[in-house]
Amino acid sequence: MAKWPYNTSTWQHLRQAKLSDQPLCEACLRREVVTIADAVDHIVAIEKGGEPFPPLDGLMSLCLPCHNSKTRRVDSADSKGRSRFKGCDVDGNPLDEADDWYAPWGLASPGSTPARPPCPRKKELVSPETNWEFI
Repeated sequence: MAKWPYNTSTWQHLRQAKLSDQPLCEACLRREVVTIADAVDHIVAIEKGGEPFPPLDGLMSLCLPCHNSKTRRVDSADSKGRSRFKGCDVDGNPLDEADDWYAPWGLASPGSTPARPPCPRKKELVSPETNWEFI
């Protein structure tokens, strides 16, 4: 049996509202992959001070693999401050929404050195000065 608040009708209504508002996995969409969302996740876990019944923008629609990964990487007691989702989007930007490798939900703290180098930011791949005429 699910723990509170997930076994309440309030949560069931909130979950359905979020899935109606965003039926696709938000993490997969950042990779331009279309996947139906099966789970609704608290952006800030209840155990880490998040509201049990937040507004819809305090929740994420996720597929089960993304939900399980986010829960292991961020919400668990031994999460070690890792980023929510591995990898980069199609433009080479980190999947996490923060501009840097830290955020209020538990990534590396400001001023600390990240455990790995950040993904390259999107840049022009071809210099405007490059002459691509082939002889």
